[in-house]
Amino acid sequence: MGGAEKPPSVGRRRRSPRPAESVAKLPEGPGTFAPRTVVITGATSGIGEAATHALARRATTLVLVGRDPARLATVAASLAAEPGAAAVRTHLADLSRLSEVRRLAGELTQAYPQIEVLVNNAGAYYSRNEKTPEQNERTLALNVLSPFLLTRLLQPSLAAASPSRVLNVASAAHTGAKLRWDDLDNQRKYSGFATYSRSKLALILLTHELARRWAPQRIAVNALHPGFVRTRFGHANPGATAAVIRLMSRLFGISPERGAETPVYLATSPQVEGVTGEYFVRRRAVRSSRESYDDAAALRLWDVCSARTGLEPGTR
Repeated sequence: MGGAEKPPSVGRRRRSPRPAESVAKLPEGPGTFAPRTVVITGATSGIGEAATHALARRATTLVLVGRDPARLATVAASLAAEPGAAAVRTHLADLSRLSEVRRLAGELTQAYPQIEVLVNNAGAYYSRNEKTPEQNERTLALNVLSPFLLTRLLQPSLAAASPSRVLNVASAAHTGAKLRWDDLDNQRKYSGFATYSRSKLALILLTHELARRWAPQRIAVNALHPGFVRTRFGHANPGATAAVIRLMSRLFGISPERGAETPVYLATSPQVEGVTGEYFVRRRAVRSSRESYDDAAALRLWDVCSARTGLEPGTR
């Protein structure tokens, strides 16, 4: 096992994000921001499902993305039964496959020329080293490459709706993680938790880079930690892993409704209008890890992910 290759150094480090208190002191608008079209991935369970119910009366159209057609239909029906709820649309996709992400993005841009809010919520923890049919390590594919590709492909719809918002559901697990540039697929020595932690660090780095590039277009891009939530997250893992996760979530987990509070806040609050490149916990902007503010690493990761997903690095 070799050490991680260090990214090239630069003379300027990213400025620290504004203190949490300054976000709280932003002047309140006349009312809650009411987005017309909201796209939520991983919308059929846990935080995603809870967020759809919280947003049902605040958006005009809720677009649910999931990989299980039966669960998509069930969640859509429950939302439709709520008085005064938004129109609900569903799209089926396995987001661990980049070909599926591209197909989905094509469907969404055609159906929704303007998207006010994109919530990249889909993600997973894998205790064993698995590869997708496209030969990407599954954690990297679902937690990093998929939201990166989907967000960039939806840029025209997000720009057309500006001011618009992108929310990346990250995790406090990123703290202490460091990317292994010579082994981003974690093939040398696989650890489920270390791989998951690195994926969330990567997602925050890409959040910062997207925020920097898209600020002139008034597309705000923020990351968040929802908390340790009682969901089905990790339950598909084999052996004792799923049992341990179930036990820990029962003992220490918060409800999906509480976990959804921060993404719903970021999707609708007038207090965060124009706030971008931040990391939120419990509806407050806080410092993410020191590694997540490395400009050189963010730019390098942007280029690597662009190559892995078949995109030109460009400025978009």
